[in-house]
Amino acid sequence: MSETTRLKANTSVPISMLQMAESGLASHRPSRKWLKGIMKRAAVALILQLRDGELGVWMIRRAEREGDPWSGQMAFPGGRTEAEDEHGLATARRETEEEIGLHLGTLEPCIGKLSELNAVNSRFRGLVISPYVFHLKRSVNFHPNYEVAEVVWVPLEFLLDTDNREEMVWVRNGIRLRMPCYFYEGRRIWGLSLRMLDELMDVVAGKSPERRRWSRF
Repeated sequence: MSETTRLKANTSVPISMLQMAESGLASHRPSRKWLKGIMKRAAVALILQLRDGELGVWMIRRAEREGDPWSGQMAFPGGRTEAEDEHGLATARRETEEEIGLHLGTLEPCIGKLSELNAVNSRFRGLVISPYVFHLKRSVNFHPNYEVAEVVWVPLEFLLDTDNREEMVWVRNGIRLRMPCYFYEGRRIWGLSLRMLDELMDVVAGKSPERRRWSRF
C-alpha cells in the first residue's frame, strides 16, 4: 500500500494536508548542528501552497553554471548567509526574493523549521543549511534571476506515493552509491533536497519504512 493510500485510509476525520503540516511542524523538534558556530551558514525556503485544493511545494531548477556544484539540479530557493542577515530566517527570505522575486512578508508566515543539514562537496566543506517552511496564501508571478532556470510546483501527494520513488546511482570519489530519487515531469529530485522533503513528509504523514533513508558516507 502506498503512503498516499495509507494516509487516506487512516484519516477518519477530514483533515487537510495543510492542517497536518502546520500542526506537525508546530510540534516538530528538528535536529541542529552543534558546531555551526564555526561553520559557514546557508538557509533555504520550502514554500507550501494550495493549488486547486492540492498541497504542493515550490522548487527551483538551478541554471546550468560553471563552478556551481548544484548546477542544473532541483533545489529550493536559498543561499549563503550574509553579514546583513540577522539570522537564518532572514537569509531564506532575502535569497528567495533575490532568486525568484518572491517577497516572503507577514502574509507568508514561516510555519516551521526542518533539521539542519551539512552540505559536503569540494567547494563548501562544512556548510550548514537551515531549511524553513512557509505557507504561501496568494497568487504570485515569479521572476527568476540568472541563477534559476525555472520554478516548479511539486504536489506532495506525488511525493507521498512511494510507488513514485526510484533509485539512482551516484558516483563519488570512484564509489558507486545507490540513492533514492523521484522524477517529477522529467526532473530528478534527490540529494539534500530529498532529505528535506522526506523529513517534511514524515511530519505530514508519519515515518514510512518505504521511504528508505540514505547517507553520503
